[in-house]
Amino acid sequence: MGTVILIVEDDDDISQMLRELLAGQGYETVLAYSGTEALLCMEKQAMDGVILDLMLPGMTGEEVLNEIKKQYPRTSVIVSSAKDDVQTRVSLLRAGADDYLIKPFDTEELLARLEAVLRRSAENNGQQWEDAGNNVLEYKNIRINTENLLVQVSGQELSLTKREYLILELLMSHPGKVYTRSNIYESVWNEEFLGEENAVNVHISNIRQKLAKLCPDETYIQTVWGIGFKMK
Repeated sequence: MGTVILIVEDDDDISQMLRELLAGQGYETVLAYSGTEALLCMEKQAMDGVILDLMLPGMTGEEVLNEIKKQYPRTSVIVSSAKDDVQTRVSLLRAGADDYLIKPFDTEELLARLEAVLRRSAENNGQQWEDAGNNVLEYKNIRINTENLLVQVSGQELSLTKREYLILELLMSHPGKVYTRSNIYESVWNEEFLGEENAVNVHISNIRQKLAKLCPDETYIQTVWGIGFKMK
């Protein structure tokens, strides 16, 4: 799979223009027209970068940025907006934006800035693996850096929500052990299990789908019927 960029833009003309521009440079793209749709897309598929418009229906761009950085802190985000005041730019950079483009922007500048933030992200992730020391779990072709919460599958970064990550780390900590839904829920949610099987099942399903996108021929998580889950 190539580099995947999420375009969050409610103007269809701009959205399609960005898709064609990025496709011409070899990027894969996913389109979202609202903040809610953007976050749903990120739950379903790992994104290498996001181009985020500030003026969106429903959730604001600032709210979307906060959610992305909370759930996917290593995903690079370039904010695009017609707002050109220094205060807005500074507040967004402090909130976690990796770069800021003022509309209307030059397409060559966008490509250059996108390449730069993706390169910085790759360099930072590589350094984090080098510094991981003994804080690494490995199973088949999955590696987890438990210090920095990084996950790689065959060298490709796997983007997970915090709870998805914690479930995968739990299962990989003892690959032959069967974890009940109660074990998983109480470990990850830090709450007493009161039969919330669906919450666990949905998160397991999301992890499987994301792993399958990177390695469709491999099976990692096995359902042990009537009990729970373990690494296969």
